[in-house]
Amino acid sequence: MLRNTLTNYFDAVEQHLNTLPNSYVEQFNAVILTTERANLKLRIRFKGKYLLAISEALIATTNQVSQIDYRYHFQDENNELIFRYDSTPHFPNLSSFPHHKHLPDTVIATDKPNIFQIFQEASALVEAEN
Repeated sequence: MLRNTLTNYFDAVEQHLNTLPNSYVEQFNAVILTTERANLKLRIRFKGKYLLAISEALIATTNQVSQIDYRYHFQDENNELIFRYDSTPHFPNLSSFPHHKHLPDTVIATDKPNIFQIFQEASALVEAEN
């Protein structure tokens, strides 16, 4: 049952990737470690130059998948950071600790995002470039 929850999550991610404009997947690595634990690593290119690199450590409960740990890193063609969300506990003074968002010149408090929000944010930034 929990294994199906993980598989369904991976299927939903893959289906969403197919809807992103001007993008292609360089890497899709989904590994089920136990009946309730999995890791997901993705590399998605937008317009052949922007990179969205995703890493999630996942746990499944009944009908739900949650991130134990995550990193969503988005950069431009010069390897310059556009944004990165992560849960590394290195900004204890932020109200959303350990969740935070790196921007080119600062780090801000943020709620824990989900992968589908990240896809939309990256895609919107790329499309706004035009």
